[in-house]
Amino acid sequence: MTLAVYLADPARADDLAQLVTQYSFVQIAQLPESGHVLVLDAQRLSLHSCGRGAPGPVFVDFAGGASDWRRKHGGGRGQGVARACGLKGGATPHVLDATAGLGRDAFVLATLGCRVDMIERSPIAAALLEDGLKRARQSAELADIVGRMQLWHGDAAGLMQAWPASAPEVVYLDPMFPDTRQKSALSKKDMQAFQQVIGADIDADALLAPARALALGRVAVKRPRHAPYLADARPGFSLEGDSVRYDCYAATGSAGVSLPG
Repeated sequence: MTLAVYLADPARADDLAQLVTQYSFVQIAQLPESGHVLVLDAQRLSLHSCGRGAPGPVFVDFAGGASDWRRKHGGGRGQGVARACGLKGGATPHVLDATAGLGRDAFVLATLGCRVDMIERSPIAAALLEDGLKRARQSAELADIVGRMQLWHGDAAGLMQAWPASAPEVVYLDPMFPDTRQKSALSKKDMQAFQQVIGADIDADALLAPARALALGRVAVKRPRHAPYLADARPGFSLEGDSVRYDCYAATGSAGVSLPG
């Protein structure tokens, strides 16, 4: 999906030009009365919902909010994503997060010492994530962590089939799942707006086979707890939480090696 971008700070005209060139965004001269728009101001790039009662903006902030809390108090290697990716007994695998989104789980893994490649096909999500990474690189506290994170913009299935870098030990998949929960249980309004703009990954089933072929050790898939298996493929084992489930699959490539469960 292509989105308009509004320049709120003229001093960032060069940054805007780069966004337009890299992601084919369309620049607009004023904010719309409704809909969604990217806003580039002095602090950050953010996704805004316009109109009466609209939720707040969506942006990537590794130095604050949920990401900062998880870094400091999230439970370390005991977190579900860490266990699913095999961070056990000192293992710190190279992980490819093939559905990076806003990079939240990738940041957790990088915080725990993993080198994390990230693929994001949505230009909107990729632009927001790259903006968050750039700002985090300016932080002495976070520079080493985000230095282990590399973003690739493109189609995950195609990239995994012709992966241009070293093969990861783990491929992590967290496809955006259509939200069928009751209204009271929905995510916060700002993230609902983000999900509406990005859309569900209706072709997510096609990611499992190339992920298993690329990974050297395993593929970990994050799903809503009661969701069907990805591609209807039964995993080797699953880790269940209160609301999510991690399904873990053995690699199928000829170079595959097992990681500790």
